[in-house]
Amino acid sequence: MSHGSARMLPVGRLLMVQRIAEGRPVAHVAAELGVSRTTAWKWWRRFQAEGEPGLIDRSSVAHHHPHRTAACVETRVRIARMLTRRGPVWIGHHLGLPASTVGRILVRHHVPCLRECDPLTGQLIRASRRSANRYEHPYPGSLVHIDVKKLGRIPDGGGWRAHGRSEEVRGRGLGYDYVHTAIDDHSRLAYAEIHDDEKGATAAAFLTRAIAFYAAHGIAVERLITDNAFSYRRSLAFRDAVLELGIVHKFIKPHCPWTNGKVERLNRTLATEWAYSRVFASNDERATLLPIWLTHYNLERPHLGIGGQRPIDRVNNAPGQYN
Repeated sequence: MSHGSARMLPVGRLLMVQRIAEGRPVAHVAAELGVSRTTAWKWWRRFQAEGEPGLIDRSSVAHHHPHRTAACVETRVRIARMLTRRGPVWIGHHLGLPASTVGRILVRHHVPCLRECDPLTGQLIRASRRSANRYEHPYPGSLVHIDVKKLGRIPDGGGWRAHGRSEEVRGRGLGYDYVHTAIDDHSRLAYAEIHDDEKGATAAAFLTRAIAFYAAHGIAVERLITDNAFSYRRSLAFRDAVLELGIVHKFIKPHCPWTNGKVERLNRTLATEWAYSRVFASNDERATLLPIWLTHYNLERPHLGIGGQRPIDRVNNAPGQYN
């Protein structure tokens, strides 16, 4: 794939070299296509040497790095870090290296930052902020993410967003709305409901309706992933619902919410584009808009995580039994 600043694609390069091959001056062809003479000569010489395959983009990564730090020096840096548990400035001073060089060596070898390690043993004790690999399941229903988004209720007449911050519109005592959300890992088809709590029985009933929603779209849910909230981990009602539906229930690793990142991102989008998208005059007005927004999200809104497609496109074009 050509980079964003490319003047022309491989098709345009082929057209350029074909015109040059007809005997026309390189400078004239370059002017017609809006590129420099240097660019035209580069692609013409590459075409002469390699033919049409030579017109395809190449990686800009250097084939060799003659000024890269020697392997033995990098080993000394890593040993110094392991034995002393000190930072790049200290290690660089004692090894006669710039601190920036030491820092790049440690990053290149995936050495964790000192703040993430135990100061006495040097062992990694803090989880990284993202998973090592981004994953996506191969077809709809292979995995569904579930979570709860907590929102403060809006007093009648509007809250502080409508009238400014004051004691009269703080909305104390109104409580919270608990938006239970579900999203399919492959297609990003989403489902959500607003409830008064996040108890196990409520979550179990939501799960049953969410599975029915996906079944109505031809999706048979096989696995479910949640965080370790009490309503998911300890609730007998939720456990019974999972068993009755015949779904495999998975939990994220503690303190690693990015494992459930697709529903976390859905919650963020839901807050931005629905819950806080306008100044609402009441809580009911906001709640009424949620089904409308979900329809827009599933059927109309392009999703960058799936290449600009809509979730319904992924459902309709899914491989295997979902064709």
